[in-house]
This record gives sequence, C-alpha cells and structure tokens, in this order.
Amino acid sequence: PLRAQSECATVTVTYPLRPPSAAALPCLGLILLLWSQGPGVQGQEFRFGPCRVEGVVLQELWEAFWDMKDVVQAQDNVTSVRLLRKEILQNVSEAESCYFIHSLLKFYLNTIFKNYHAKAVKFRILRSFSTLANNFALGLGPISNQENEMFSISENARRRFLLFQGAFKQLDREAALTKAFGEMDILLTWMQKFYQP
Repeated sequence: PLRAQSECATVTVTYPLRPPSAAALPCLGLILLLWSQGPGVQGQEFRFGPCRVEGVVLQELWEAFWDMKDVVQAQDNVTSVRLLRKEILQNVSEAESCYFIHSLLKFYLNTIFKNYHAKAVKFRILRSFSTLANNFALGLGPISNQENEMFSISENARRRFLLFQGAFKQLDREAALTKAFGEMDILLTWMQKFYQP
C-alpha cells in the first residue's frame, strides 16, 4: 500500500506540469481519501453549510501561504483593484457557502494553479504552491458530491462568484493570476470562519 501511495503522490505533485490522464484521476482520488482519513486529522474539518471537508489542515494552508507571500505579493503591481472584495465575502449564509466555496476552489484549481505553475518554479515556491493546490483539490472532492442537492438554491452565491470572476477577467491575465495568489490570505481568512478544529 505504501508503494502505491508513493506512486500516486507523484501524480498529485506533478499535476501542474501537465493535465492528469484519465487513469491518474482514480489514483489521485484514492490518495486524497486516504489523506483525509489519516492520523491527526480527526475533528478537523470545514463545514460549509451541509458540505463537510475533512483532512484539510488549516495551519498547513497558512504556512504554505506565508512561505510564498512576500514573493508573490511583490509581483502585484495593480494595487487599486481587489478581486475578493468585502461585498463578495461578507454575510455568506451557510446555504450559500457550499456552492460559493465549490466555485472558488474549482476556479483556483482550473485557472489559477494551472496557469501559475511556471511562475512557481521560477520564484522557487513550488513546494508551497503544491501544498495549496493539493489541499484545494482535497477540498473540492467532497463538496462536489453535494452539487445536485445544493446548487439549485444558490443564485446569490453564484452572483458573488461572478463578481469575483468578472474582476479577474478585467485585468491582464498575468496580473490577475498574481493578484489571485496574492489575495489567498483573504480567501483563507474567510474559509477559517467555517473551520472546526
């Protein structure tokens, strides 16, 4: 089992280099499942309304962010714009939170992490980058299972996400990617409200 887990973990770490093959996805899912049930994570979960995300250790997310914060934020030259504004994150109800975090995590994984990998290598922050990407992928799986039950009642959450996405698209792509990474502390602070240590 340990050997198989190690081989699968390589797929997880190298995901940003190229899209995973269809055969790799079950392997990634197995690793994330085993990780979420590993020792030391019991009782630690995010509760986004009815959606539960176990196995993501908030402290690890913060440590990964702080390790790369100065490098990333130094590249952000657009100081007059904020993607994760107060009106997007304030007063998100429990019912909304499941859809909203699903949309944000999916966007970060599919758009931001996917396109920031080269910079992570260049700035030598790949380890922190991978920690955040892996944890976001871990969080997305359980939330996806609630999709059919929750999303039909989440129009307000959808509007919030579209505000974020619209602000992202108004910037130059490289500037938007950098800003989204630089604002990860805002996202983590919001997520922390839903964390149950």
